[in-house]
Amino acid sequence: MVTADKILSLESEAIEMKPEFNAMNILYSPRHRFLSPFTLFTQRRWKKPTVSAQTRLEDRVRDPHFEKLITHLKRLYLVLKIHHLMSTRKRGPFVSLTLLSRWRNIIGLNVPVGSFLHKYPHVFVHPLRRNTCCRVSKKMKELILLEGMVMKQQEVEAVTRVKKLLMMSVSGTLRLHALRMIRRELGLPEDFRDSILGKFSGDFKLVDLEVVELVDWDAELGLAEVEKWREREYTEKWLSEFETKFAFPISFPTGFKIERGFRERLKNWQRLSYSKPYERKEVVKVRTCGGIERYEKRAVAVLHELLSLTVEKMVEVDQLAHFRRDLGIEVNMRELLLRHNGIFYISTKGKTLTVFLREAYSKGGLIEPNPLYEARRNMLDLVLLGRRNSRQLLACNDPKEESNVVVCEVNEEGERQGDWVIPFLENCEESRSP
Repeated sequence: MVTADKILSLESEAIEMKPEFNAMNILYSPRHRFLSPFTLFTQRRWKKPTVSAQTRLEDRVRDPHFEKLITHLKRLYLVLKIHHLMSTRKRGPFVSLTLLSRWRNIIGLNVPVGSFLHKYPHVFVHPLRRNTCCRVSKKMKELILLEGMVMKQQEVEAVTRVKKLLMMSVSGTLRLHALRMIRRELGLPEDFRDSILGKFSGDFKLVDLEVVELVDWDAELGLAEVEKWREREYTEKWLSEFETKFAFPISFPTGFKIERGFRERLKNWQRLSYSKPYERKEVVKVRTCGGIERYEKRAVAVLHELLSLTVEKMVEVDQLAHFRRDLGIEVNMRELLLRHNGIFYISTKGKTLTVFLREAYSKGGLIEPNPLYEARRNMLDLVLLGRRNSRQLLACNDPKEESNVVVCEVNEEGERQGDWVIPFLENCEESRSP
C-alpha cells in the first residue's frame, strides 16, 4: 500500500533530478543553436522573399502551346545539324554510324545515334535496313533546297530587316558578329556579307571588316509594328488616343494570378510615354530618356520591334545580348523580359532561353505566316511524322534492288565517292542458306 509519506519522497527525488533553469543551457541546446549571447535578446523580423530574375523564371506560368512548339523545334534543329555535318563531307551522301557517333557532342545528342535515326525514317534512309550507314532522304533534301530558294526570293525583305535594325542602332552601325548570331532568324543566307551587304552597296557600307553602316536613312521604314497595331486599335475598336498612344498588346496565359494593384500599375505603364525605337538620339541613357521607367519601356519597344523583324517571331535570349550596346538597351535582358510576361514569353526547353512574341502566335503557330516560315514548317511536319506512314516508304523501295546496293556514288568520269560500306557478309549468308 502506497502511503502519503512515500509519495512525498518520490516527488522530492524528481525535483532534485530536474536540472535548474540556466540561460546558458538554452543557448547551447540543440533547439537553440542559432542563438548566441549577443543575439539572445535581438528581435528577429520576418523578411520578405527576394524577387529576382531566377525566381520569376521558376515561378512563371507555363504556356503549353509555346512549350510544345519549342520541343518540336529542338528536334528539327538536331536534324538540321546532322544534315549540315553530313553535307560538309565530300565523300558521298552516305555516312557511317561510327562517324556519326563521334559527332554526338557536336550535335548535342543525349541518346545513341542509331536509335535517334530510327525515330525519323522519313528524314534518314538506311540501306538494307541496317544501322551500317545512312543518308538524308530525298524529301528532306527537297524541303531544304526549297528553303534556300525561298530565302533567295525574299532578298528584298531581308534587306529591309537589316536596314530597320541599323535604323534602330544608336550610331547607325552594327557588328557583323551580332548579325551572324541571328542570321537564320532574320532570313539571311550564310554568305550574307557578300550576297546581301556587298550586293546592295547603295544601302550598306562596310566600315571595317566586321562593322556595317547604313548609307541613307529611309523615313518610310521608320514606323514600328506596334505603331501599326495602335492605329488599328484606334480606328477599328474606337479606342481613345490617350489609351492607345503608347500602349502595347498584352495577353496573359491561363492561370496567371493578378495581384492587388497590378491592374492599376499596368494601366499607368501603358499610358507612359517613351522614346520610340526609330527616334534618332546621339546618346541613349536613363537621363536622356526621362527616367528609369521610360528607359526600360524604350528597351521593351526595341525588343518588341526586333522580334517583329524575325521570320518566326522568336530568338534566343543569349543572341539578344549581342545587340545591347548597339541598340542602347543595356539592361538585364532576362529580368526585363520576365517582368513583361504579357508581351513576351520565355521558354527554358533545351537548356537555352528562347523568347517568343506573344501577339504573333495563336495555339503554337504564327497568325500571319510568311513564305520562309511555311517552308520551315514543312520541314518540321516531316520530322514530326516520326514512324507514322512508314509502310509507304517500304512499298516504294524494291527489296530485290536493295539487296544488291553498293553504298557509294559514281561520277560521270567513273570516280567513286562515298564510304565503302558493302554488304559482303550478308550476301555470303544468303548464298549459304538453303
